[in-house]
Amino acid sequence: MKRQNQSSVVEFILLGFSNFPELQEQLFGVFLAVYLVTLMGNAIIIIIISLEHSLHVPMYLFLQNLSVVDVSFSAVIMPQMLVVLSTEKTSISFVSCFAQMYFILFFGGTECFLLGAMAYDRYAAICHPLSYPVIMNKSVFMKLLIISWALGFMLGTVQTSWVFSFPFCGPNEINHISCETPAVLELACADTFLFEIYAFTGTVLIIIVPFVLILLSYIRILFAILKMPSTTGRQKAFSTCASHLTSVTLFYGTASMTYIQPKSGYSPETKKVIKQQIKGWPFNFWRENLFHVGAEKSRSL
Repeated sequence: MKRQNQSSVVEFILLGFSNFPELQEQLFGVFLAVYLVTLMGNAIIIIIISLEHSLHVPMYLFLQNLSVVDVSFSAVIMPQMLVVLSTEKTSISFVSCFAQMYFILFFGGTECFLLGAMAYDRYAAICHPLSYPVIMNKSVFMKLLIISWALGFMLGTVQTSWVFSFPFCGPNEINHISCETPAVLELACADTFLFEIYAFTGTVLIIIVPFVLILLSYIRILFAILKMPSTTGRQKAFSTCASHLTSVTLFYGTASMTYIQPKSGYSPETKKVIKQQIKGWPFNFWRENLFHVGAEKSRSL
């Protein structure tokens, strides 16, 4: 009987943008457009890199993996959100909510580590060009790739299992568009203080520390670029890194807004819009850079 009381919630209600019913249709159109553009843009990147053997180098293979993560991340959140916006079906089962949170953390964590690995790759390529083939050989590249995905898997497994080990006895309304950890945790019928300490500490280690290391790497890269004698060389090196740095800033900024801000400062309505809008942007910068480099390669041939 005790177990039954702890498991009384069998489904959750996603409130989504229920406070703004007059905006539902407009938001549906905007998010559908963002989702389709994200899918098409990342699909183009994945296909081009797969078919063009000259792009089978660490920088573009990291980019390909990042595009796979972006497509997967969007597929976890956007379809459910579009259903909530376009119909009155706002419920999500306990199991589905568990799965959604797991994949959000899995792909989100993997993206954090991939962005860090890509910063290291650019640092090695620009600051140590002569040693780059040795520093970023195939073995090192594969290790960075495997570690990034493995750490994402561990993050999703540990955190999701811990969150759903808490009893949920009501209410069951999630004030968000998806099963994000902070929003779901507010419904737990137990003391979550220890988990919140773990989550905050872990998030700082996963988001803030890599972001600071990436920024430090780019400071070194900037100094190396400024020392280049050729204007063309400086422009090429800067264009290679600018899109990555923009993606890093957008991704870590939205992640910090969602997971690091104190519960008292959690303002769901604003974050719901900003997070989903920004998530579709990084691939645009990557795609522009990819086609620019591809065009240069074609002209050189």
